[in-house]
Amino acid sequence: MTALATESFREQLLSRRYEPNVAAVNGLCDTLQSLKPHTEVPYVDPMHDVDECRIISLYSNIGTADESGFITAGDEEAATRMLGVQWKLGLRPEYVMPWNVHPWHIAGEANGKFTPDQISAGLKPLLKFLALVPRASVIVAHGTEANRLAGLLLKTEVPLLWRRGLKTYKVRSLSGRAFAGTPARQEQYLEEMHVVYADAMARTGIALPS
Repeated sequence: MTALATESFREQLLSRRYEPNVAAVNGLCDTLQSLKPHTEVPYVDPMHDVDECRIISLYSNIGTADESGFITAGDEEAATRMLGVQWKLGLRPEYVMPWNVHPWHIAGEANGKFTPDQISAGLKPLLKFLALVPRASVIVAHGTEANRLAGLLLKTEVPLLWRRGLKTYKVRSLSGRAFAGTPARQEQYLEEMHVVYADAMARTGIALPS
């Protein structure tokens, strides 16, 4: 029964992927997938909103694509950590949107460590994505690959970036070796992330909970 319920929920989400609040960005995902046959490009969950988005969470999508078909922060532990940070801050999903460094996955295969060329290949998709979220002015880059792509982005001379006063924050990945350590150390990592997202919220005019 649980498996059936999970599958039903997944199908419900997929059936909503072209709702007006996410249609443009998920249309971009379809376009990117068509450019590289035999790949999968995970969608943005319909709980997000292209018109309201102020903060982009940029993830290093090493590993396998999530079975849901949507972009996630990583494995189950990573997703739980990210949700915990957002819940603690009162950061509602319409104000933040996820994106992947290298949008593509090969079905049934895990992405290994990205090469410089693979990271560079994510630059044009990221710029196209940014054009679809007109109020986004902050990128929080999670992990080494995301940090590198954010660095490439800042080196471009695209007017969109300076018009918005785009700011990037570099934080660690939410899973794997980057999050290894004692419970106390992991709590420290989460607190550092909490500070970054709190600053991003203040910068973009999102009220913190009183």
